[in-house]
Amino acid sequence: MRWEHHPSHFWLVLLVAVVNAALGFSMSETARRRGDPRIFLVGLAFLAAAGFLGLHALATPGVLLQKGNAGFTIATQIGLMNAAVLAIASSLDLGGRFGQAVIRGQNALRAALVLLLVAWGVASLASLPPLDDPLVPEETEGPLRIAALVGVVLYAVAALRYRRLYLTTREPLPLAVLTTWILLAEAMVAVAFGRNWQLSWWEWHLLMAIAFALVASVARSQQRRRRAGGPFASLYLDQTVARANAAYANALGQLVDQKADPDDVAQRFGLSGEQAALVDRAATRIRQLDETFRPHFAPQLADRLRRDPGAGELGGEEREVSVLFADLEGFTAWAESRPPAEVIDMLNEYWGTAVPIVLERYGGLIERFAGDAVMVVFNAQGDQPDHARRAFGAALELQERTAALAERNHDWPRLRAGVNSGFAAVGYVGAEAQRSFAVIGDTTNTAARLQAAARPGEVVIAAATREALGDEADVAAMPPVEAKGKREPVSAFRLLRLRGR
Repeated sequence: MRWEHHPSHFWLVLLVAVVNAALGFSMSETARRRGDPRIFLVGLAFLAAAGFLGLHALATPGVLLQKGNAGFTIATQIGLMNAAVLAIASSLDLGGRFGQAVIRGQNALRAALVLLLVAWGVASLASLPPLDDPLVPEETEGPLRIAALVGVVLYAVAALRYRRLYLTTREPLPLAVLTTWILLAEAMVAVAFGRNWQLSWWEWHLLMAIAFALVASVARSQQRRRRAGGPFASLYLDQTVARANAAYANALGQLVDQKADPDDVAQRFGLSGEQAALVDRAATRIRQLDETFRPHFAPQLADRLRRDPGAGELGGEEREVSVLFADLEGFTAWAESRPPAEVIDMLNEYWGTAVPIVLERYGGLIERFAGDAVMVVFNAQGDQPDHARRAFGAALELQERTAALAERNHDWPRLRAGVNSGFAAVGYVGAEAQRSFAVIGDTTNTAARLQAAARPGEVVIAAATREALGDEADVAAMPPVEAKGKREPVSAFRLLRLRGR
């Protein structure tokens, strides 16, 4: 059967080409913003097919041209072959150098396609060689069928690869794309074997219209759902998804820290009003939880866990640290004759003075409070090459500040401190259900023994820490300290002052 109606052909094919070009352009823009080579190549495939399909429409005999020419006859097959090459390229592993090269060269690839389309259009519409004369079926039959065979193989491989993507994601867009590759492969066969204006010839027009309409409708459906990542998110490479997730997490973090406006975040990620309100409520809840639990953690630990949740796994590492132990001499006897509320108030007065000194002025990490004792570690997190000086400076200033408290409360116990430097195991100990940060080893044990040997108001340091300070410290030698668990007494010094402090 034969139906030859040139205006219908012109408008039908041109409309399909325009819709597909809009789809390809949208994917190309998404690829530019996201840096995703797969989306770019799929979009470029659609643009190639749409461009040559549009040129086929413009060369319809009796509309803009009086008679058909080679540009009208083979334009669609050329577009389908270009799209087939881009389809197979989009199905390859794009996570490495090839994908990076595609993104770097996307402007050049787009420009090359545009130049090819312009050159073809000028030659076809101006009836310039080699597109000026109409082709008889005998001239085109062999090359078109060879092209169809090659194109079918390329589209089939691309469809099989996208099938794997669909089975992984179970999303409609990968399924629509792999169906499109199949339909375009069938269209190449119909182009090769159909005769102009016969129903078999109209078939490939219908196949291409269905293929592009399918992808466009699925993308439109995803856009109406306001899916995070946009309508083409299910085609993204893993690297693109990871970058998008990092961007979302960063935006949520800015909302939690109140450094971003919810409306700006909603506009940046294309969120609906309901989605934006949900994200804002989530940020508020996270902020409330952070404010509730943060005082129970050392600030350094809280900040690191926020940046890297995996840092809280059981286990640790060996680090060179300085450890400050301090307690209140005579606390047990004093507490026996006081109400518990008074004991708590006294400890809070002491630690309320100590914590700002340790955290803000010297950057120490409070490993734990144990009643009247506190253990502070320097260089346990981050990089503090002057950890010994920080520890000694903190110990001296603690003594000065707490002495003022004791003068106002003559019956309160007095602080004493010990400092030691060396290597220790730093990390998390406990069980999966509950764990705590700990600094363990002989360095910490020795610091505790030195603290026990100090008199009220004194800071006692070990020989190792004395060496770390060099000429910066004025010290006074004291008898070696008999430390439990040590075979030999520990050399010890009273820290008098730090020079230049």
